[in-house]
Amino acid sequence: MSITTVAPIDLAAVKSRQQATWSSGDYAVIGTTLAITGELLCEAVDLRPGQRVLDVAAGNGNASLAAARRWADVTSTDYVAALLERGRAKATAERLPVTFQEADAEQLPFADRSFDVVLSVFGVMFTPNQEQAAQELLRVCRPGGKIGLANWTPEGFIGHVFRTIGKYVPPPAGVKPPSLWGSEQRLNELFGDGISELTINRRMFVFRYRSAEHWLDVFRTYYGPILKAFGAIDAAGQAGLTHDLTELLQRFNQGGSATLAVPSEYLEVVATRR
Repeated sequence: MSITTVAPIDLAAVKSRQQATWSSGDYAVIGTTLAITGELLCEAVDLRPGQRVLDVAAGNGNASLAAARRWADVTSTDYVAALLERGRAKATAERLPVTFQEADAEQLPFADRSFDVVLSVFGVMFTPNQEQAAQELLRVCRPGGKIGLANWTPEGFIGHVFRTIGKYVPPPAGVKPPSLWGSEQRLNELFGDGISELTINRRMFVFRYRSAEHWLDVFRTYYGPILKAFGAIDAAGQAGLTHDLTELLQRFNQGGSATLAVPSEYLEVVATRR
């Protein structure tokens, strides 16, 4: 009888490809439209002036700036330096004192229990090693502190977008889908006994664009995962992906025939560190 062995996942290689993906395009163009989610998350964690706040996989700094507007002591981190620069420019324009530092969400360069609040808005959910990333969030948060997350759900519009992309560009074998962070069961698995309380609020973010074609043009130009997906397939595949994403947008659209308003469910998560 033969025994089939499964090769271990090369998480370092997966991470390297992901970093190249998020470095492509200009996520800040997309991220700017999501600013309200960072503001809402800071309210959800009941942020207080003077608290030490870490924003993990911060992108262009929506949650970082929202926390700084509430007079917190904020450190904004991401592994894409160009995105940190976009956040820095916004902080400078608003005269907000934010520290920006390049950092990997799976290997945060901070001491244990360094922060009162740890945030991540549609960021840490994309790490290839979910367990390691969750442990890092717990490690740098002080006991009694809060971990606040905004994560797309599997059932929501963005969850459908990633499954649609996956039909044309399959995800790396063995890597768990990012949208799992948008399920209560998975969050309990990831944080386990490290937290004493988990509060979840289902919210909708509405993508507001001129049309389905406008959304697709913006995301194909600036959003790394979609830009890279189109670059990885031939003309027939591109036509198929365009058709499927357009159909998805039209199916979710609540803006009528003249515009696009697509609600996308996400979990607003507040976990209290044990």
